Amino acid sequence: MSVLRRWGFPAFAVFMLVLPALPVPDFWITQSNYIGLYALVSLGLVLLTGVAGLTSFGQAAFVGIGAYTAAYLATKMGVSPWLTLFVGVALAVVAAVVVGAITLRMSGHYLPLATIAWGLVLYYSMGNADALGKYDGLLGIPSLHAFGVDLGTGRGLHDVIWVFALLGALAVTHLLDSRPGRAIRSLKGGSTMAEAMGISTFHYKLVVFVIAAVLAAVSGWLFAHFQRTVNPTPFSISKGIEYLFMAVLGGVGHVWGAFLGSGVVRIIEDQLQVLLPKLIGTSGNFETIVFGIVLIVVLKYAPDGLWSFFERWLPSPPRARNWQGAAPLPTRAKPARGELLLDVNEVRKEFGGLVAVNDVSFQIRAGDIVGLIGPNGAGKSTTFNLITGVLALTRGQVNFRGQSIAGLPSRQIARRGVSRTFQHVKMIPEMTVLENVALGGYLRTKSNSLQAMLRLDREEEKRLFAEAEKQLERIGMAHQAHELAGNLALGPQRLMEIARALCTDPALLLLDEPAAGLRHKEKQALGDVLRQLKTEGMSILLVEHDMDFVMGLTDRIVVMEFGTRLIEGTPAEVQASPAVRAAYLGTEH
Repeated sequence: MSVLRRWGFPAFAVFMLVLPALPVPDFWITQSNYIGLYALVSLGLVLLTGVAGLTSFGQAAFVGIGAYTAAYLATKMGVSPWLTLFVGVALAVVAAVVVGAITLRMSGHYLPLATIAWGLVLYYSMGNADALGKYDGLLGIPSLHAFGVDLGTGRGLHDVIWVFALLGALAVTHLLDSRPGRAIRSLKGGSTMAEAMGISTFHYKLVVFVIAAVLAAVSGWLFAHFQRTVNPTPFSISKGIEYLFMAVLGGVGHVWGAFLGSGVVRIIEDQLQVLLPKLIGTSGNFETIVFGIVLIVVLKYAPDGLWSFFERWLPSPPRARNWQGAAPLPTRAKPARGELLLDVNEVRKEFGGLVAVNDVSFQIRAGDIVGLIGPNGAGKSTTFNLITGVLALTRGQVNFRGQSIAGLPSRQIARRGVSRTFQHVKMIPEMTVLENVALGGYLRTKSNSLQAMLRLDREEEKRLFAEAEKQLERIGMAHQAHELAGNLALGPQRLMEIARALCTDPALLLLDEPAAGLRHKEKQALGDVLRQLKTEGMSILLVEHDMDFVMGLTDRIVVMEFGTRLIEGTPAEVQASPAVRAAYLGTEH
């Protein structure tokens, strides 16, 4: 199976590129041309919807930009068809940046509704523009020429379409296996974890939106020279829905699902247009009804799309361990033991009329483990989120290493050297443990999306995976590096989160209920890991409910009740406090 996965893409690419030279009827060459064109758009939707979790119904509008740019410049201004490609892509990028800047800050159902509106705006703009021929469109688009040869609209153009489609698949595959690719994968689970690792989620939403727009515009440019005419109909909102249908049917989370979905839809749709009238005895768009039923069945029994059936027979091999001897990643200057690290001064958080945190103050010095405890609803996690920038302060001050971090977003606080885990484990289950931990090294690396797609980031990737492996060894999980994170039990998942936080090279580590849900031996293993980190000089703020775990681990404890600081002291002082017993048991006796 590893041989099939390794040589599958080259074999498929060679077959598609030699297909026009084979004795294949022109009809199937035309079908293959359409599949390649559709696959390019679906590739963008795999990245945008399947990986990043951003639903768009407006990709047909970007196809229209590429097509109409090619048609207008070639027929009205006599511009070389190859030059119109760059102009069309540039216009698509500008449109994607403008539309994305407005719509990508939306969430829930507002984003897909906004993309529908965008698609309708462009569709009716194209249909009502005199310069673009209104609904009749533009005719007489010249065919592409290469090295003096007219490529025509059939076999000659086939390889051009498929070179672009295959290069697009390769670029997206490379992107997903990279620093920016892991950042893009983190978007689907929400912004909290990604921002805590230093990732600008809006930036990467815009990046995938632009890449999807570029792929669609290239498809439109090819479509214009394939059809030799354009009109608004192929770029309507219904076509945008059809592109999304292709991606979902094939497997919206898989690169090759874009090709499978495009092929299935194109071939079956064409066959149904012939067969259904014969079966039913009347003509009509009955294939749309059939596809609707098919989509419902697929979503019910194969929610990951048709490609998931192939994926079972093509398991991913473990990542080749090629980072031996890689140079270490840059590290930050660490504070001296005993130095004032974190100063929380009268922080307050109000939710309407509810005071969740009421003027709480405490300090952490370098090399200490400080516990933050209290009954349920005491305000511990809220305080934690105020320190890390997940929530905005109502008032108060938080200083880290002598500088204010109050009001900064999570990613800026992470850049200063504060890293954290979460009360409910946040990870990317489809990635391996090693890849999840490598996400923590985002701020210590610099490669961008273009470098990743061109595979110019490999040396930096080696350094990053060497660091991730080092952190897994540090917590005793190196033997599980290549397992899927979603397959781990809760205890190893929490340890993996700690390794990911350590990969950021923090000066202060914040752990939000790391022992919650763990069995006794798992808690013992976690305690041993935290003690080892302390001996290495790590400073830790720990929110926890398990008193035995906290008392045997911390240097000092801050106790909260009803959003206020009740007492602060050593574990022995806290255990002896009547006020603490009253807070937990409701009585001082």
